[in-house]
Amino acid sequence: MVTEVSAINAESLQKAKEILTGGGLVGMPTETVYGLAADARSAQAVQEVFRVKGRPQDNPLIVHVHENFDLSTLVEISQDYVYALLRAFTPGPITLVLKSKNVVAPQVSCGLDSLAVRIPSHAGAQAFLSYVNMPIAAPSANLSKHTSPVTAAHVLQDFSGKIPLILDGGRCSGGIESTVINVMGEVPVILRSGLITKEDVIRVVGKCEYAAENAPIRSPGMKYRHYHPACETAMFPLNELSKATALAASARKEGKRVLYLASEEAQTALFALGEKSVLSLGKTEEEIARNVYYLLHEAEEKCDLLIAIAMEERGALVGVMNRLKKACAP
Repeated sequence: MVTEVSAINAESLQKAKEILTGGGLVGMPTETVYGLAADARSAQAVQEVFRVKGRPQDNPLIVHVHENFDLSTLVEISQDYVYALLRAFTPGPITLVLKSKNVVAPQVSCGLDSLAVRIPSHAGAQAFLSYVNMPIAAPSANLSKHTSPVTAAHVLQDFSGKIPLILDGGRCSGGIESTVINVMGEVPVILRSGLITKEDVIRVVGKCEYAAENAPIRSPGMKYRHYHPACETAMFPLNELSKATALAASARKEGKRVLYLASEEAQTALFALGEKSVLSLGKTEEEIARNVYYLLHEAEEKCDLLIAIAMEERGALVGVMNRLKKACAP
């Protein structure tokens, strides 16, 4: 199979629809990361997503729809605050977990009674979802446990010869996966942190909690080690730079190429210690989130050991640190 990478236009959209209706898979852009799209109503197509990704069978998928799609055909909305969240944050990087009406294949939710649904804001994603006009199951378009893709080239790296088409929507602007919130109870519960923060949700509906560690697995990102680049990794807090530089020195003696991954603040501190091989994530929360996966992909091509410097977990950095901890897990 030859994998075509195409700009989003009338011809590529028609080709994508033909692939999906035939049970095939398509790489699609969103504002967060690229997704591996399948017809969510087809058990065979959904199972192919798990097979191609090498994804564990108990890790649920998110269903993507266009902004004019009638969500009530897929899920039951029992809490009034859900409508406030929809008005405030959609289209956008938020996923809501609701009671399923069992319209999609049961494999999407791994047999659970819930369904995670999302309305992406990326213009190309909206064009694609509107054109195919079907619920699309789309986990991140990477091999299981590898770093999530934020460009079409990243998708091609993992799936060349494995899927027929990748729709190229440019580099993702958000950079990390959507915030996932269980909205079936009286209080919204964050299952996976992202660009929309707990504080954002509280401002809109007045209440929000984080999921307990033993909460049921109702969304991706809750259980498995993810996001790992194809190089060795380590992580140190900013107040333990001496340990980081000692590890770097030891690795260099073994002939390894070493890079640091750090915020602008940590980069300044590393420069003061004479460490110049730094991939800068940026200064603001938005910059850091946008750059984290992009630079993890860059690092695996340029180094043997990547040393990440941890950041204070606030706002969107809660989501960034969630990803980095998993990327750097032993």
